Amino acid sequence: MGLAVDCRKWDEAAYRSSIVEERESQCRTVFRTAFPPSPHPNPNPDLIVAASSDGSVNSYSLSSLLFSLPVGFGNDRGQNLLNARPQCFLQGHDGPAYDVKFCGNGEDALLLSCGDDGRIRGWRWKEVSNLEGNIPLQGGHLKPILDLVNPQHKGPWGSASPIPENNAIAVDNKGESVFAAAGDSCAYCWDVEKSEIKMVFKGHSDYLHCIVARNSGNQIITGSEDGTARIWDCRSGKCIQVIDPEKDKKLKEFFPHVSCIALDASESWLACGNGRTLSVWNLPARECISRISTRASVQDIVFDGNQILAVGAEPLLSRYDMNGVILSQIQCAPQSVFSISLHPAGVTAVAGYGGLVDVISQFGSHLCSFCC
Repeated sequence: MGLAVDCRKWDEAAYRSSIVEERESQCRTVFRTAFPPSPHPNPNPDLIVAASSDGSVNSYSLSSLLFSLPVGFGNDRGQNLLNARPQCFLQGHDGPAYDVKFCGNGEDALLLSCGDDGRIRGWRWKEVSNLEGNIPLQGGHLKPILDLVNPQHKGPWGSASPIPENNAIAVDNKGESVFAAAGDSCAYCWDVEKSEIKMVFKGHSDYLHCIVARNSGNQIITGSEDGTARIWDCRSGKCIQVIDPEKDKKLKEFFPHVSCIALDASESWLACGNGRTLSVWNLPARECISRISTRASVQDIVFDGNQILAVGAEPLLSRYDMNGVILSQIQCAPQSVFSISLHPAGVTAVAGYGGLVDVISQFGSHLCSFCC
């Protein structure tokens, strides 16, 4: 005999909303994670911040997640999957949030994010990390102290074009500047104090995917859909070098774009990911010293000393030496990985499709995997 249901109490709107929410959570993507600066020497990270496709910028407590794991749980990547409750929730952008960075250190640090709405927003990290009580209510309504919007270009008959999105940001802590890789093929240098554009870098023929600051030379490096990476002088705004990872035009037809770039600590070595190729460049010598073929498209890279960590459109974290030799590969929870974050203690976080974040110890074991 079936169970009786009182249809008079049925809430159709709530039912429909729950279905939409469930489907959105399944399709959510974490595009970037970052470890916040610690005011006290701490060998292990406690917090991590994630920028997601729903526009949110959330912080999570790793210690709380590890504490919630049942005793005896193993290190398998699928076994430890947790539904994480954010320590703080910020509704950062209208549309996907693509990148998150920290500007400065200690109590004066700013949490910066950028997104599809063409904005760069910043909050005082001290205020964000000290939020208590109703997390969605307090965090979601915490006003940013920095709100920068990309300029609109004039179209025909005086109409304004859509605001170009910001796909990535880089920070020059010494000069108090923030650099944005935008969808109008330009990079912008913003003055944080004055909230105004100091310089525009023009030269790419298609939109920008990535940007890094080369502080030692007062330069920035950008990667574009046009298939090149360019080095820019921040004093003059001029391009001083064009790096073409794939000069073979036939290869460019298949993999034209530079999706990610990374500098090592000395800022003498540059890694470029374009399609299923990872290339390593000696910047002082202006030459490519190795080219690595990968099974899937490369979507993010970072230097770890004299080694390179790479992720892409497969559930793997790969480690290479400078000559392109694979040193290790670790299975990850996300089926497609968009972000690598490396903590000074050696802990690595990878994030991507499904709203999944995988935290891996310096020894290669899985500390925890959680769903944002």
